[in-house]
Amino acid sequence: MRFATTILLSFGLLVPAAAQGQAGRANPPLPVSGDLRAVSPALAQQTDEGLLGEVWKRPDLSPRDRSIVTLSILIARGHTAELPFYLDRALDSGVKPAEISEIVTHLAFYAGWSSANAAAPHVWEAFARRGVRLDQLPTAAPTPLPLNEAREAARAKFVGDSFGTTSPGLVNDTTDFLFKDLWLRPDLAPRDRSLVTISSLIANGQAAQLTSHLALGTDNGLTRAEAGEVISHAAFYAGWPNAFSAMTVAKGVFETRAK
Repeated sequence: MRFATTILLSFGLLVPAAAQGQAGRANPPLPVSGDLRAVSPALAQQTDEGLLGEVWKRPDLSPRDRSIVTLSILIARGHTAELPFYLDRALDSGVKPAEISEIVTHLAFYAGWSSANAAAPHVWEAFARRGVRLDQLPTAAPTPLPLNEAREAARAKFVGDSFGTTSPGLVNDTTDFLFKDLWLRPDLAPRDRSLVTISSLIANGQAAQLTSHLALGTDNGLTRAEAGEVISHAAFYAGWPNAFSAMTVAKGVFETRAK
C-alpha cells in the first residue's frame, strides 16, 4: 500500500469514534472573538467588514474555491485555531467531505506529515458535527485517474536529469508517490489539487516551486484571473510578503504563457 493510501486510512479510521463523541456539538463561532475585539477593534472590524464582508464576495474566485485556498493555507502553516470555523464554511460552500479528506492527504506531501496530522482532529470534529460517515470518504485505493503519459515522461526526465545523482530517492519518490499516485486520486479534481498546492507553497513562502505549479494549474484548468485572485486572497491568510513573492513569480508565468 502506498503512503498516500496509508495516511488516508490513518485519518479515516478514527472518524466514527470522533463522531460518537462529538455528535450534536454546536457550530464553531466566528473567528472574531470578544478577546480580539478587546485587543484590536480595528482588526476585528477589518475581519468582519473587509475580509469576510468584502474579500470573500469577490467574483474572480468562488466561495468554494476560497474555502479550499483558506483551508490549505491554515493547514500548511499549522494555524489550526480557526479551522473549525473555516471547515464549516467550506462544507456550506460546497466542498465535499471527500474533498476535504483529500486536501488533508495532499497537504501531508506538500506541507509535511505533521501539518496534516495537526489538522486531522479538527476535521474529525467538523465531520462529526455534520454526521459524515466513513463510507462518505475516499477509499484507500480508488481507481486512479488516467495518467498523462507524455507530460509525466517529460517531467520525470527533467527531474531525473537535474537531480538524479543528487537524491535519487527523492526523484523516484516524486514519481511514485506524487505524480503516479497522489495526483491521480479521483476524489479531488486536478484543478483543485493545483489550488491546494499553490496555496500551500504561498503559505510557506516557497516561491521557487511556484513556477512549475502555476503552469500545471493552468494546464489543469485554473484561469489567470483565478490564479491572481488566489494570491490576493492568500495575502490575508499567509501575509502580504508571501503574496508579493508569489505575485512576482506569477507575473513571469503569465507573461510566458501569453506569448
